[in-house]
Amino acid sequence: MTIIVTGGAGFIGSNFIYFELKNHLEDRVVCLDKLTYAGNLSTLEEALKNPNFAFYKVDICDRAAVYEIFEKERPDAVVNFAAESHVDRSIEDPEIFLRTNILGTQVMMDASLKYGVKRYHQVSTDEVYGDLPLDRPDLFFTEETPIHTSSPYSASKASADLLVGAYQRTFGLPATISRCSNNYGPYHFPEKLIPLMIANALSDKPLPVYGKGENVRDWLYVEDHCSAIDLILRRGTVGEIYNVGGHNEMRNIDIVKLICRKLGKPESLITFVTDRKGHDMRYAIDPAKINRELGWLPKTKFADGLEKTIEWYLTHREWWETIISGEYRNYYEKMYGGREEL
Repeated sequence: MTIIVTGGAGFIGSNFIYFELKNHLEDRVVCLDKLTYAGNLSTLEEALKNPNFAFYKVDICDRAAVYEIFEKERPDAVVNFAAESHVDRSIEDPEIFLRTNILGTQVMMDASLKYGVKRYHQVSTDEVYGDLPLDRPDLFFTEETPIHTSSPYSASKASADLLVGAYQRTFGLPATISRCSNNYGPYHFPEKLIPLMIANALSDKPLPVYGKGENVRDWLYVEDHCSAIDLILRRGTVGEIYNVGGHNEMRNIDIVKLICRKLGKPESLITFVTDRKGHDMRYAIDPAKINRELGWLPKTKFADGLEKTIEWYLTHREWWETIISGEYRNYYEKMYGGREEL
């Protein structure tokens, strides 16, 4: 089949493209990406050599351009990764998040209906559920957990999820949704926690940690997430939401210390800075449904995944150093440079 993957030059989208090309040799993968700051065409360098892969530089909000691509490619399935996704940036400038994450989703669904797509999959986030208290380790997000957003980013993703559900019910769009916990792995943009700490530690720069670093996240190796999406796309039930998580909760500060140990760097590099506004304390996914219905379980232990991730950043320095030397550097100074150390 032919699969359109939006946001495929980003972190999870690119890993999904490589997963599909590796595991489904008979399929054609078509990537749509605007190539914003987080979309890097060099990420798809190997994919571009594959005859079963095609790339289009396009904004998913550009209805005419999207329809033209659908007219040409006649996709069987769509996986929508395209999203503005950094919480800090959404606090600085909410409007672009609403445009891409909500209106862009609408355009992709309209195109899917118009051209008879057999499956539309929306890649969402566990952040739509808000957060959980640190003193209740027994609580987890399930598919029935009420939406309770904390940032413009999570609100825009929750809005898109509701819109997908409405399109499925009203127009019969054959849609599914997945909500995943924090991912890590190759091609992760350097503004995110794990790659930021690796890059800074390698350069002996301060490691900025929000608050006291007690925020807890459920970490999942990106390839395991891709395998889950692939299963949902091919075997998931239309109209269903699937939570995808690693059952691997860790405090931010513990991850930073672990990276220091792995790289042989002193913990004295850690610098505590003023916390983010509305910072969620704990995320924890219950993936029982996807395990029960589709047989999915994560394969990668966190220690092994982190080892592979660090090794990837060590052997692909040019990829992330090029990013850091450009626009991201200005953003980094804006977000962390002016924050008071604690």
